[in-house]
Parts: sequence; structure tokens; C-alpha cells
Amino acid sequence: MTTSTEPIRLMLFGAAAAELIPLIEEFPHLHQVEENPDIVVCFGGDGTLLAAELQYPGVPKVPILNSQRGHRCIPHPKEDVIRGLAEGALTQNTYMKLEGTVARLGRDAPVFQAMALNEFSVHMGRINSAVRFRLWLNGEPYDRGVEVLGDGFVICTPFGSTAYFNQITRGYFTRGMGIAFKATSEHTDHLVLPPETEMRVLITRGPAVLAFDSSLDYHTMEEGDELVVRQHAEGATILTCDPVKRLDEPF
Repeated sequence: MTTSTEPIRLMLFGAAAAELIPLIEEFPHLHQVEENPDIVVCFGGDGTLLAAELQYPGVPKVPILNSQRGHRCIPHPKEDVIRGLAEGALTQNTYMKLEGTVARLGRDAPVFQAMALNEFSVHMGRINSAVRFRLWLNGEPYDRGVEVLGDGFVICTPFGSTAYFNQITRGYFTRGMGIAFKATSEHTDHLVLPPETEMRVLITRGPAVLAFDSSLDYHTMEEGDELVVRQHAEGATILTCDPVKRLDEPF
């Protein structure tokens, strides 16, 4: 990506990221900055990576593992990763992201918009009241337009399919986008669809709560709200060491 002498503006991200400062200072062309970074170095687990992508979308990330769990972080010693970054030895990959929009009856503008590297998750808003919804795929009703009753659903990327989607289905996928249903009253198989698919979900009985990635922001969905999810025009760029175990493919 860069030569060993080309200046690189690095932002450190994560609760313990200050531990990396002495390593960065070993390389004169690595400059720690507080804004407008060339690269964000994430020191933590998968949640740290997702939070960094939410805050700095489009900026390349280097996720270094500093957690007991972190399937998407580089498990190599932090010294090796920083050295690889400084020497331009890391591999750049771009991963699919999703964009989600919620429209509400009587409102001309969307009431919610967000991007997600992992997933959009809709869950019932009350613990003792299931959510009801209908699903359309590229404008065609799913299962003849039958209303689905259950705890909710997850729409995810291949990158995110090893997270909540995997907990529901016990599987993952490498291409496209997927939807998994949470504790539905009737058996409903999960779906893996081409990346150009547009998913539209109508809430026919709420309330429901919409969450995405590791964002602390939630959105309440009401009866009549529509969530539209499609592939975002731009992906997330992540730098990794080789060899690294890959559970998905860049698009």
C-alpha cells in the first residue's frame, strides 16, 4: 500500500490503544494523529473494529487483537503487525457493507439511515409481545406475502455472517447477503441471496427495535414502518497479515 518511507497518518482506536504508541514511535514515517487519518489502528476485539468503521467509514482499518474474542482481528503480536504496516507488508481487502433506510407513513424523508459492516438486527420491542412483519425481495413477496411472527430477524453481510447469523443458523456464507429469522412461530429457513438483492421489510405489528453493528444508537420501529436494506456503494477496507484465516471473500 505504501513504501517504507512514505508518511502515514495513524489514528489509534480502542481503550488500550495507547500501548501501541512506543511501537509506532520506532518508525519515523508513522505519525499518530487525532483527525484526518490515513489508517485507523484498532486495538481490541471485533466490537472495536466495528465501532471504528462506524465512526470513520471508508478509512482503512488495521484490527489488532487485544481481546479473548476477536475473529476479525489480527492474532499476531502487535509488534509484528505495526512493523508490517510500517513496511507496507499488510494485505488490503475490501468487504461489502449494507445500507439501511427506514420510511414511515406520512413522512416524506426517511426517519432512519445507517451503514453496517456486520448486520442490521430487528428485535421485538417488548419481551412479551412478538413482532410481525412481511418481506419482499427485489419487489417480490417472500413466501406469497405471508406474515411472519417471531422475535425478529437479522440481515447481514458475509463479514457479519459469523456473528449473530451464525448463532441462529449455525452456518455462514461467503458471498451475497443473508437474512435469518429469530424464533418464528412457523419454521422459516434462512436465506442467502445475491449481493444486488434489495430487501424490504414491513412491520405489521410492533413495536420493534432496530440495531446495527456495535452502535449504541437504536431506532424504534412502529407498525407501518418499512426497512429497506441493500448493498452500499462503498465497502470497508481492512488490512491484514498473510497468511490469515478467511471466512469470507472481498467483493
